Amino acid sequence: MINAHEILETIKMIDEEYLDVRTITMGISLIDCADSDIDRSCEKIYQKITRVAKDLVKTGEDIEREYGIPIINKRISVTPISILLGVSGGDPVKYALTLERCAQDVGVNFIGGYSALVQKGYSAGDKELMLSIPEALMKTEHVCASVNVGSTKAGINMDAVELMGRMVKKASELTKDNNCIGAAKLVVFCNAPEDNPFMAGAFHGVGEADCVINVGVSGPGVVRAALAKAPKDLPMDKLADIIKKTAFKITRMGQMVGAIASERLGVPFGIVDLSLAPTPAIGDSVAYILEEMGLDMCGAYGTTACLAMLNDAVKKGGVMASSNVGGLSGAFIPVSEDAGMIAAARCGELCLEKLEAMTAVCSVGLDMIVIPGETKPEIISGIIADEAAIGMVNSKTTAVRIIPAIGKQAGEELEFGGLLGSGPIMNINQTDCSVMIHRKGKIPAPIQSLKN
Repeated sequence: MINAHEILETIKMIDEEYLDVRTITMGISLIDCADSDIDRSCEKIYQKITRVAKDLVKTGEDIEREYGIPIINKRISVTPISILLGVSGGDPVKYALTLERCAQDVGVNFIGGYSALVQKGYSAGDKELMLSIPEALMKTEHVCASVNVGSTKAGINMDAVELMGRMVKKASELTKDNNCIGAAKLVVFCNAPEDNPFMAGAFHGVGEADCVINVGVSGPGVVRAALAKAPKDLPMDKLADIIKKTAFKITRMGQMVGAIASERLGVPFGIVDLSLAPTPAIGDSVAYILEEMGLDMCGAYGTTACLAMLNDAVKKGGVMASSNVGGLSGAFIPVSEDAGMIAAARCGELCLEKLEAMTAVCSVGLDMIVIPGETKPEIISGIIADEAAIGMVNSKTTAVRIIPAIGKQAGEELEFGGLLGSGPIMNINQTDCSVMIHRKGKIPAPIQSLKN
């Protein structure tokens, strides 16, 4: 039974430690909207999304008001649009504009699923959609895109890696007058989860139910506050226990919100993603959690070890709180969205190579990293290839969301605003890797893929 102490503790977490439900995301299958005529397909999509999701935002706001729990975003994820494009043909941007109209009409913050899954090669519609991503993101405000270029089972599609390096650069170029926001809405994955509620990489997997509610919780400020109360000489395993207990409490809140939203919307409850997703707010930072463990600043030696323990403890605490844990679940390290990461990057303590090492043990990968605008597409492809290799070999999700700041140099800043924050432009290794990237082909799956 919940007692008065636990209620007061939760109130304090919300009021003082930035505890929130980062998103409730309705996943909607669009398989039944496929049509050989793209205009008919778009109309079916509009009708389905606006019918199924018409009460999503209101339900989220009602839960916020009734329970006092902040729900920051209400979002929608849909079936990868490349699948529908393979049936209809035509101009893929029509689908993006339809999704944008849906997002505006139902009032959600973002809609994800302008996506393609090409880890093993291109099928009908995949390449056409990928080539259209920069234009689609320029012409829409709420649409997010993602491409899965590799997996442990399939290896890495280097043709897709080469292409996505160009698409990331072009997405920034087409939106250079809007702080290169196009690239900030584009994620390149390896081992993408199909039940991920977090943008920009959310899409509704083909193995999912017709419609589900997924919840993404967050609480780096809560974890940091819990660790700040611990003695400075407390052993690391004891710190891990504190994190597990805190993650348990955070996840129980997410489980409750998801169950309530599911019941009110008449939609099955999917998963709770218990990732620690930071914001630019002071205190709401994964970097600060690592520093509470004893680092002078995130990026010091020992950072990767602390992050590995944090990620593992969050997962262990979460799975005890819910039988529906999924998505990414762990710790995000988006540079522009994390006040501690921003500070470390500004003073040079956190470099791209250290961030790459950290991605081997965290939830996702190189996230919201701003690089000089002059960076060649082949170098971006090389960064994607390296990150995909980490994910492939370690059987984990990795991703790249990197923003070339067109017209800006290392040491300057790119301001996004809101949850995306502001990003210091990081100095990166510009040594050419074009010959390797232009070989294309495929990096074969590792031996650990043979698990059956």
